[in-house]
Amino acid sequence: MPQEKNTRKFGLARALSKLGYCSRSRAAELIRAGRVQLNDRVVRSVEAPVRVASDRIAVDGTSVEPERRVYLVMNKPRGLVTTASHEQGRQTIYSLLEGAPLPWVAPVGRLDMASEGLLLLTNDTEWGDRAAAPETHLKKIYHVQVNRAANEKLLAALGTGVDVEGECLRALRAGLLRTGEKNSWLEITLDEGRNRQIRRMLTAMGVEVLRLVRVAIGPLRLGTLGKGAWRHLTSEEKDAIDRAMRGRQRQSRRAVSQRYE
Repeated sequence: MPQEKNTRKFGLARALSKLGYCSRSRAAELIRAGRVQLNDRVVRSVEAPVRVASDRIAVDGTSVEPERRVYLVMNKPRGLVTTASHEQGRQTIYSLLEGAPLPWVAPVGRLDMASEGLLLLTNDTEWGDRAAAPETHLKKIYHVQVNRAANEKLLAALGTGVDVEGECLRALRAGLLRTGEKNSWLEITLDEGRNRQIRRMLTAMGVEVLRLVRVAIGPLRLGTLGKGAWRHLTSEEKDAIDRAMRGRQRQSRRAVSQRYE
């Protein structure tokens, strides 16, 4: 298996991202501008095959070496986009990292501009892909404020599933945190993480989302991390997330095997 990993090929733009040099979109710009050399030759194809473990990549003549692995947790505020840049010039989460002595890091999954809360970032792209993959079924918990007094019928519908444009979207769990006359706070747990899943489900039910805060990813909790603040994951937190991913993957494989027995 290690030999297979060492000989695996990636496109040049993705390879630069995996090495922690920059985002894939920025890498594509550098490559097309003729600023990237692969094994001492200028290459302008973003998909040129690269063996990260053995091929030599340079930008403007300076060799690109693998960066140390970095794993961050951030409390994303509302109003920031989870991308490196935005075509309309909106402020991004990277404004919160300006000046920090960090390699390039990419978000693990996304929170839309109006959503807030727990966000992971890393330059370990394989780990990030696993954590964000729907098949990993890593649980994510959200606190959601809606524009009505929630009842058991609404909570049950979220758990049963809602048809949205032919796609059945459901929550793993939905519970009531607190309610008033005009709005309520719900706790919704997902284990798939499809695009804008909670907003799409509630909109299909005629319910407006007032706030949406992600408070947990697997065993990791947002805790007291301030809005707009970030920190490094501890080794214990990283190990706990790894164990959770392995456990969920084993459960998923077991369920598949039982289905075909």
